[in-house]
Amino acid sequence: MEDNSNSSEFRSGFVSIIGRPNVGKSSLSNRVVGTKTSIVTRKPQTTRNRITAIRDVKDGQIIFIDTPGIHRTNTALGKAMVQSALKTYHDADILLFLTDSHSGIEEEDRDIIDKLKGLKHTKVFLVINKIDDVKDRDILLKVISAYNELYPFEDTFPISAMTGENVDNLLEKIRAALPEGPQYFPEGTKTDQPEKFIMAEFIREQVILFTGEELPYVTAVGIDDIQAGKTEGVKIVQATIYVEKDSQKGIIIGKNGSMLKQIGKGARMEMEKRFGGQIYLRLFVKVKKNWTKSYKGLYDFGYSD
Repeated sequence: MEDNSNSSEFRSGFVSIIGRPNVGKSSLSNRVVGTKTSIVTRKPQTTRNRITAIRDVKDGQIIFIDTPGIHRTNTALGKAMVQSALKTYHDADILLFLTDSHSGIEEEDRDIIDKLKGLKHTKVFLVINKIDDVKDRDILLKVISAYNELYPFEDTFPISAMTGENVDNLLEKIRAALPEGPQYFPEGTKTDQPEKFIMAEFIREQVILFTGEELPYVTAVGIDDIQAGKTEGVKIVQATIYVEKDSQKGIIIGKNGSMLKQIGKGARMEMEKRFGGQIYLRLFVKVKKNWTKSYKGLYDFGYSD
């Protein structure tokens, strides 16, 4: 793409994707940049941090912010995740309120809309995801109408983050609604997240995919070391998976290390796909008791400011 950052018509800005858990925020973020910047699973609250995804468009640059799902919670980790998402309300030029096409308006949607009502200058688009699952478009029209009765959205976009349907139209309208501004990142940049963060997320994704209901929510991952191998293109990555109890450590390791091997294999494949080259991944498991319930634990793993 030609560098038009000096053009008076070059538009740029920040677009926060907000919504309750499991509506496809990370899938949309990955779709618009064409690569995996956010991990995706079917389990709610997979995304814990605000994650930046950058899309170059004609005469513009859009910086998307993928946020944790906004939900009702009493846990320290849950509250930190929700607060992380809410902070973007006032930091973004545009908010994409993402919901899906088939679950109806849930209480968490109403909570989000109530908080939108205090905004004065931020544009809010309603984005209805998963329209590929809708066979009766009359149902979709009723969903759109119901949401627009609750809030005066700037515009409404039915999309499928899975297939890409209507996403290009959404991008065009976002670009047109952004202010004139600079090119914030060099052309071709997909995210500003450091390599260590992305690698840790890939490992955590595999933990979520391979373990039961409890473990994903008490697991954190730290990248301890990254070294270049003796052969060009080879990286040796050492990482630690943290849990809260000894019993959870046993589940992560599995019989004769079988679970840990599965997690490591899946994470290594994602890393090689994302970064290229060959990865040697060494995984360890440690107990950090009750880390999700303490401010220090959340701070240590980057979930609290």
